[in-house]
Amino acid sequence: MALKLSSYLRNFLEYLEIEKGRSQMTIRNYEFYLRRFIEWAQDPSSDVLTSDIIRQYRLYLNRLNDGRGGTLKKTTQNYHLIALRSFLKYLAKHDVKTLAPEKIELAKQGTRDVAFLDASDLSRLLEAPSKSDAPEILKARDRAILELFFSTGLRVSELANLKIDQVNLNRNEFTVRGKGDKTRVVFLSNQAKHYLREYLKGRQDDSPFLFVRHDRAKKADAETGPITPRSIERLVQYYSAAAGIPKTVTPHTLRHSFATDLLMNGADIRSVQAMLGHASITTTQIYTHVTNQQLREVHQAFHARQRDEEE
Repeated sequence: MALKLSSYLRNFLEYLEIEKGRSQMTIRNYEFYLRRFIEWAQDPSSDVLTSDIIRQYRLYLNRLNDGRGGTLKKTTQNYHLIALRSFLKYLAKHDVKTLAPEKIELAKQGTRDVAFLDASDLSRLLEAPSKSDAPEILKARDRAILELFFSTGLRVSELANLKIDQVNLNRNEFTVRGKGDKTRVVFLSNQAKHYLREYLKGRQDDSPFLFVRHDRAKKADAETGPITPRSIERLVQYYSAAAGIPKTVTPHTLRHSFATDLLMNGADIRSVQAMLGHASITTTQIYTHVTNQQLREVHQAFHARQRDEEE
């Protein structure tokens, strides 16, 4: 006899942690999405799930209030469905009778827009900490953070978790552990190395973290807490406003700018995929919009030229 879905949930979450190597944040998200489904479906037995129940759940998600006066975005709806599909795959793998995972189709999404900075905006942003009236140690730290983002394309959580012994400033590369506990190599520009050296030279603490909080109310030797992803997001927004950039800028904007800059300068999509740490090339293909200008130039140089020659 099949058990209630909730009875399998804890083992599934432990499977994600141990067998699949998922991060704690991913596991918490999966638990949230799956508990929402279990509560909505009134904790059914695994063997009574049907395509019609999933269809009704998709309608529920599509109409669900997001708490800000709107409804859930298609991407958020798909996160719920991906978690459920993964759960059903786990059940099938353990010979639990349930709905086939492939019966769950994801919502169709529109083309994703990618926000990135042009060269002039990027230059002003990178220089903004040096022009601020903050204490020298904060100016040095924040400039190093911005330069490192643009040099490596790191995610904000990856940057916040870096430790000093990971980054050898005598080399132009280091290894970072990203999503799914996967490692990849990222590369340091000369500018990033310079500003990291300047920041570390001014540090007076013994924290192992590359970037730390600098609380003015504490003594220098008490400055050991790592900077948080949220603090990094706030400082990026602060400096973008100080630089007079009219659009919203986030750490992910700098990641987009990193990828866009590579492609516009001739990098191939597979190399960019590896440097960003994307598991699928499909994720990286959101950046191919930047080649539109290059395609336009090719069209004008060759197609239009042929027409002119014929005339």
